[in-house]
Amino acid sequence: MFELMRSIKKLFLGKKQEISTPEEFSDNAIRSSFKTKYWNFKSFLSINNTILEIMSEMELALRGNQKFGMEFVRASCISISVNIYKLIEKINDISGNRYETLYYAFADIQYKINQMLEEKGKSIEGELVLSIEEINKDSANHTGSKMANLGEIMNHADLNVPHAFVVTSFAYNLFLDHGALQKKINQQLQSVDIKDIIMLGTASSNIQKLIMQSPVPSELEGAILDGYRRLEEKTEKDVKVSMRSSALGEDSEESSFAGQYHTELNVSYNSLIYSYKKVLASKYSPQAITYRFNKGFRDEDILMCVGCMAMVEAVSSGVMYSKDPGDIHNSQIFINAVPGLGKSVVEGSISPDLFVASREPTIKILKKEIHVKDQGILTFSNKELQTIELPESEKYEPAITDIQVQFLAKQAIILENHFETPQDIEWAIEKNGSVKILQSRPLKQIRKEDNKSKNTSAIKVNNHIILDGGVAASPGVACGPAFILNSAEEIYKFPKGAVLVTKNSLPQWAAILNRAVAVVTDRGGIAGHLATVSREFGIPALFDTLVATDKIKNEAIITVDAYAGKVYEGKAEALLRESPAGGISTIKESPVYITLKRILKHISPLNLIDPKGNNFTPDGCYTYHDITRFCHEKAVNEMFDSGKNNRKIKAGKRLVANDVPTQWWIVDLGDGLKGSMEKDTVRLENIVSAPMLALWEGMTAIEWDGPPPIDTKGFMSIMVESTMNRDLCASGQSSYAQNDCAIISKNFCNLSCRFGYHYSVVQTFISDKSRENYIRFCFKGGAADQNRKFLRMKLIEEILAKYDFQVEINEDYMNANIEGYDQFSTIKRLKVIGYLAMHTRQLDMIMSNPAKAAYYKKKFLKDIGKLTIP
Repeated sequence: MFELMRSIKKLFLGKKQEISTPEEFSDNAIRSSFKTKYWNFKSFLSINNTILEIMSEMELALRGNQKFGMEFVRASCISISVNIYKLIEKINDISGNRYETLYYAFADIQYKINQMLEEKGKSIEGELVLSIEEINKDSANHTGSKMANLGEIMNHADLNVPHAFVVTSFAYNLFLDHGALQKKINQQLQSVDIKDIIMLGTASSNIQKLIMQSPVPSELEGAILDGYRRLEEKTEKDVKVSMRSSALGEDSEESSFAGQYHTELNVSYNSLIYSYKKVLASKYSPQAITYRFNKGFRDEDILMCVGCMAMVEAVSSGVMYSKDPGDIHNSQIFINAVPGLGKSVVEGSISPDLFVASREPTIKILKKEIHVKDQGILTFSNKELQTIELPESEKYEPAITDIQVQFLAKQAIILENHFETPQDIEWAIEKNGSVKILQSRPLKQIRKEDNKSKNTSAIKVNNHIILDGGVAASPGVACGPAFILNSAEEIYKFPKGAVLVTKNSLPQWAAILNRAVAVVTDRGGIAGHLATVSREFGIPALFDTLVATDKIKNEAIITVDAYAGKVYEGKAEALLRESPAGGISTIKESPVYITLKRILKHISPLNLIDPKGNNFTPDGCYTYHDITRFCHEKAVNEMFDSGKNNRKIKAGKRLVANDVPTQWWIVDLGDGLKGSMEKDTVRLENIVSAPMLALWEGMTAIEWDGPPPIDTKGFMSIMVESTMNRDLCASGQSSYAQNDCAIISKNFCNLSCRFGYHYSVVQTFISDKSRENYIRFCFKGGAADQNRKFLRMKLIEEILAKYDFQVEINEDYMNANIEGYDQFSTIKRLKVIGYLAMHTRQLDMIMSNPAKAAYYKKKFLKDIGKLTIP
């Protein structure tokens, strides 16, 4: 009876309850332990945030138009793996090493990712060197497509191809493995920003030096020299050879790699090994690195095979297309020709003669463009390279005869029919009139439907015309400041978004195509390597203008219309409005794209959805995202469980609000208070903890009306419960008989408090990063019977649900959680929690009355609405 009367007195008179603290708890120990956990937790959140940002960047790269290379993939994988490991360390620091088995899940996932990162390109183990007679188009994985196609032409298309041999992809891997070069190369590439031309140039130089200084394994050197000796037997003693790249992935329709690698002409026996390494090193020229990046190729997939082909004493050479590269619907044959060797054609240093021929019913020459040959002509004669000047009478003569045009056109048709696709063909004619095929690869054609603005001549343009003429090497319209490039040294100064203006269309300019909006040259034709790459990347290119570098002023804003062969002064708005923008874009399903996509399967998917699920364990973590989710859930739980002990703390500073001391104790974790304070008290204005202030506002902004009026049944329910429930007693070691305590920092608050016969625990973290923000709210107790307490829980649940909380009720115990909201929304919801903690006290005694329950629900929602208005 005595206990019953004390309960009634406490309920209605609000007499201050004595605080009892168990002796076995040390205030300092609890505070110190919690403080250590908190700072570990804050570090944990920072690491968690970093992981999710890296994950987001990787996913964005896969979804968007951002260009990326294997360097990005590797760097991201290393960074996320390091941070996942740190996260596991932190959760074990917080929990006392309860989750050490996470290291096994991490190791398993990391192993699978590393296997993908370390995959090598496909090469067939076997011979180091093969003769051209031993290969065909099915040999591409071993010899590269360029040499495989030539073997196919010689052995199955019955056309003339120079005798040759190829140093295989197996040989390339042997060379790399011999000096552990791939790892060293990756280290150089890892730190390169592809947009930084100087950084790119430095890495390129370092890698090429590394390759040139590395010894060739003796067995490989012997195989190359033996291949040369067998070639001598088929040709002549001391035969001179050209050494050309035949890399895997090269010479495909979408990725020609035109001019990206080095070709060494007139190589003798003594220079074979040096020249071989020079071709290998050219894989890491700035333009080749940039090309692979823009095309999405993995460096490891591009194995460099090298073709060694007997030199041809050509009187004329060139490039021909079995169909129009600028229009997929045009079946005419385009033949570009120069006297001597064709190097000047593909390098774009000379304007070749152009012949256009029909194919049906008979081959007819439809068009001739004969250029003056006033530049030096490169020839090979008597085993020597020479640059000669043509006699005046020959400068105006066509490089080939009409009969040769017709013969070449027939060969183009044969090759197209054999490979069943239009072809881009290099050829040479010897002194005896014999035609030798030097290369044949699929031709990339521009689709007319992708070329809607081809007839730009119908668009009225008021801008002044700077020049009119030239060859549309790659169609399109673009505008930007002109940058006149006079030498390779100036390439590092080329600004992003500029128009490249230069004398010759050299392949090395491909290194800056990812920065250029258009290209205009004095010399060069549609058959040059730079023209091919410009078409692949959709960069407008106007070549062979003859006067571009004279008429265009450096840094002047110009508009290039490659369709009409014109360059305008300033920004031609009318033209740009009607013409689609070109430019390099990431090619989805490229090798790098596919690698990232495969790797993300071990990083991004989230399998651990339900913390109550049977699989929510370290063994259920199959991805990095799973580990992150698991660790975050357990870290918050650890902090919440630890925070429950704070009600046993009597040390700290007592909160003074409106000059009135309260029963609240404030424990600062380091940055939750500001200004000068007395020894044992802290004022509300000293608190800078955003979550604490939000809770306080929710509790105090609207005055509590006091206990609700109760009926007899409700009153008796409380009386009976008070005599039976030890926790409701005012004396003894009641779980309620502890301090109201808030452990705070600038971003964090763990608050335990008692209002009436119920107690609440709130833990929250708020920052400007939404993914870090969360609220955990625990509500327990009440003095009425179980049914009334349950009904109060349901009312609170209904209100919290309107603010997106996830609520669980177990008898008289409720857990409510929310996370991932922005700072403003989280503060708003903390005010809701503060309000409910204060205003629902003693509400359980009237919950059996539906009308009263409905009244308070309506009142609470109205009050909360006012409280949360911005």
